[in-house]
Amino acid sequence: MFLLENIRHSYAGREVLRLAHWSVRQGEHWLIIGASGSGKSTLLHILAGIVKPSAGSVSVAGQDFSTLPPARLDRFRGRNIGIVFQRMHLIPSLSVLGNLVLAQYLAGSKQDAREALALLASVGLADAAGRRPQALSVGETQRAAVARAVVNKPRLILADEPTSNLDDANAAAALELLRAQANSCSATLVIATHDMRIRDRFEHQINLELAA
Repeated sequence: MFLLENIRHSYAGREVLRLAHWSVRQGEHWLIIGASGSGKSTLLHILAGIVKPSAGSVSVAGQDFSTLPPARLDRFRGRNIGIVFQRMHLIPSLSVLGNLVLAQYLAGSKQDAREALALLASVGLADAAGRRPQALSVGETQRAAVARAVVNKPRLILADEPTSNLDDANAAAALELLRAQANSCSATLVIATHDMRIRDRFEHQINLELAA
């Protein structure tokens, strides 16, 4: 599904990430673990094509990111990669449904409100489709963000600390929702976390403190 080779990244002359090799197959579920400042979020953003590494190569679904100009990379990301950010970044001026339809539009996909409504129903938000994000609870906001990330049936789903601000019940629900949605479209799932509650639930893990 993706291959990273000889990745290094620096901010203001300080190296924050070094990763020699990471290869993941389609449909696998992985955790990125490591202490604060070990580069978890940076690695996730490199995988998403949001950050270009200072050195090394990134290939996702057979596509070498270095060969894509910015506009084509944005379109590739919209169609193939779903992202759940640590801060949800739902558009406050749009309804929950509007946020999903906008994601379809930005990916160049057909804007299908009926399909988006069905997805919202599948994550328990059928009654929240017309509400604005600020009217949602924490758990509802999390589910809306996951729904937006998977509305285009991505091949890769990335989630940055999706359980860190949730209580035990909501954390477990968010994790199961991510796994269920990844399984529904046979997507690879990668979660960056320092949440000790979920580490034992994943067979595949990469520890950035040991990976260099």
